[in-house]
Amino acid sequence: MRVRILQIVTVIAALGVWEVVARMGWVDPLFVPAPSAVAPALLKIGRGALAGLADTLGKTAVAYVLSVVLGVSAGVAVGSIRLLREVLSPYVIAFYGIPKILVLPWIVLLLGYGTTPAVFYGVLHGFFPIMVLVMGAVRDVDRTLVAVARSLGATTWQLYWKVLLPAIVPSVLGGMRLGVVFCLLGVLVVEMFAGVRGMGHVLGSYANGFQAPELFAATALVSAASIAIVLALDHLNDRLSRWRG
Repeated sequence: MRVRILQIVTVIAALGVWEVVARMGWVDPLFVPAPSAVAPALLKIGRGALAGLADTLGKTAVAYVLSVVLGVSAGVAVGSIRLLREVLSPYVIAFYGIPKILVLPWIVLLLGYGTTPAVFYGVLHGFFPIMVLVMGAVRDVDRTLVAVARSLGATTWQLYWKVLLPAIVPSVLGGMRLGVVFCLLGVLVVEMFAGVRGMGHVLGSYANGFQAPELFAATALVSAASIAIVLALDHLNDRLSRWRG
């Protein structure tokens, strides 16, 4: 309870400082409006922003599911098979390190505008962090556990289910928390630069129109949704930690 109270007090204090700074004229209200101006804007953008957010979250959900399935599968496969790991690891690290914004024009050129490029770019953003974390976790599993399981007659399926998966649960959950943020980022980027709807398109419209209160309000909606998703994944992490134990 003390921690929660301190967190709430911190947020209120930050909003208070922001309000004072804006009212004192230390920042240009055209670019940084006061919280008292953002709150009415939140009601003003209302239904349109919520519809855009729902559209963005729908695309993000599809991209996220694909990223998790592909990233975990590829990470387990590459991490557990030594030949694959030695051959593919340099390529995986290289692709992970490339700024994804460089391939955005090619994605738009090939896939056009709309939902498909947003989902594909979201998957591209979320896939590599998940795969790299899972691949490293599989590689670092205690080989003594594997040897003991094999000596007790464990099948390949039992080895994966009883030893490997419980051992990599923290890394998988860590990758999932990173992946959802990266997927959301990828979808928003495409909506801003090559979208016709969605929250990224809404944010871009407000920015281009110099509607700072509405822009801050829409940004707050996206941030709140992202925080809620990460907190839900933290709750899932707690549940799976009990299963792992």
